[in-house]
Amino acid sequence: MGIGASIFLIALGAIFAFAIDANLGWLNLNVVGWVLMLAGLAGLLTTLYFWNSRRRVVAAPVREQVVAEPVVPVQGDRVVREEYREVRRPGSGYPA
Repeated sequence: MGIGASIFLIALGAIFAFAIDANLGWLNLNVVGWVLMLAGLAGLLTTLYFWNSRRRVVAAPVREQVVAEPVVPVQGDRVVREEYREVRRPGSGYPA
C-alpha cells in the first residue's frame, strides 16, 4: 500500500467516524471508520519503514588500482606518438 492509499483510508475512516451520523442497525459506521483509520495508519507506517530501509546506502569497498603509464615508442631523438582522429562529415551515416 502506498502513501496515497494510506492517506485515502485515513480520510475515509475519519469521514465515517466523525461526519456520518447514520443508523444502519447491524453496522456501526463509527467502528468502520476507526478500523479504516487504523488500517491506513498501519499502511502508512509500513510504507515509510520500507522506504527508509531502501534509502540506506552501503559503502562498497574501494579498490585502488595502479595503472602503468603507456609506453611511448622512441625512434632516434624523437618520440613517435600514434594519434587516432575520427572525422565525421555531415550526412554520412547519421539518421535524419
